[in-house]
Amino acid sequence: MARSASLSGKMVTVLSIDGGGVRGIIPGMVLAFLESELQELDGPASRIADYFDIIAGTSTGGLVTAMITAPDEKNRPKFAACDIKEFYLENCPKIFPQKNRCGMMSSIVRLLRTSMGPKYDGKKLRSLVDGFLPDTTLKETLTNVVIPTFDIKHLQPVIFSTKDAKANPLKNARLADVCIGTSAAPTFLPPYSFKTRDKNGETRRFDLIDGGVAANNPTLVALSHINKEIPLQNDEFKNINLRETDQILVLSLGTGTGAAKHKGKHSAAKAARWGLINWNYNNGFTPLVDIFNDGISDMVDIHLSTLFQCLDCKQNYLRIQDDTLTRNQLSLDKATRKNLNELVKIGENLLQKRVSRVNLETGKLEEIDGECTNKDALKCFTNRLSKERKRRVEEKKRQNK
Repeated sequence: MARSASLSGKMVTVLSIDGGGVRGIIPGMVLAFLESELQELDGPASRIADYFDIIAGTSTGGLVTAMITAPDEKNRPKFAACDIKEFYLENCPKIFPQKNRCGMMSSIVRLLRTSMGPKYDGKKLRSLVDGFLPDTTLKETLTNVVIPTFDIKHLQPVIFSTKDAKANPLKNARLADVCIGTSAAPTFLPPYSFKTRDKNGETRRFDLIDGGVAANNPTLVALSHINKEIPLQNDEFKNINLRETDQILVLSLGTGTGAAKHKGKHSAAKAARWGLINWNYNNGFTPLVDIFNDGISDMVDIHLSTLFQCLDCKQNYLRIQDDTLTRNQLSLDKATRKNLNELVKIGENLLQKRVSRVNLETGKLEEIDGECTNKDALKCFTNRLSKERKRRVEEKKRQNK
């Protein structure tokens, strides 16, 4: 059964998944391991949505969030975490069809395409998401979701959430529409527009692009959402105090960066000669996109790492990220079989690496002396998730007596 036991104020559990196009395979591999460990503890029917109070995802992370929280006909998640890998391997080549061009002509065609419109028309993504999420709305998700987007008409972020959808019908969008909107990466996919309607016929229009322009790492968005809910004294967040970080358990999953391999590739002297084209595409890199996405994600990680360490609760925050991706692996849309399989391997190998943190001086992820591997850290994490869920179930039983 879906998680239904209410909180007593002991712990809030948060899962956050970054944006990153086809690189969503990487957190998908981590989630598959996490769910398998939960099943070892609590049985094969266990699903990630049973254990997290909030699951936040941006762009490809929003799609993964929908996959593991959308209900099927039995009110269980439509996808198990182990299905994410095959979903990406099968569908990414259809969403991002690869052209067999090479050399200078390929670069010219790419630049012309991006100057005249998005690289892909987005039709396959829309039909795919509409296919597995035809009528599901935000308020129906099996746990609370938070999915950032950006409205280009009003020039402001729009945060879609289960809580808001339940409170306001005009915010109760189809989950498919939210997924398409949060994934509409500028220059890659077209912006996406849709309307919601309440029972009185009032409508609200959304004109959306990729949520990664505002919150590529949505962890802080999820925590802000909890802060917003606390004063309302709803059962789920009653008696929670975010100043006490021992009441929060956060797992944040990145989609990989190339920071370690590509530090020093650009310099002020080189960039001083760049124009519009070079900032958007430079020798196989996309400097402007990389700066926005990596900078936003790293700032969130730096803030939370510092906060949890200062309050002596560093064990309550786990960020899993890889910064050794090559140029091809960094691409949002390189959906060749070779590259997708390499991303699968990166996700698998990431579990064997030691827990790391961003070095504020160098910007690189550094393994922490004395820390265990990400795999072992996740095992500890699943033990805590399992204990918290069992505690809630027992508390619910006592309340119902």
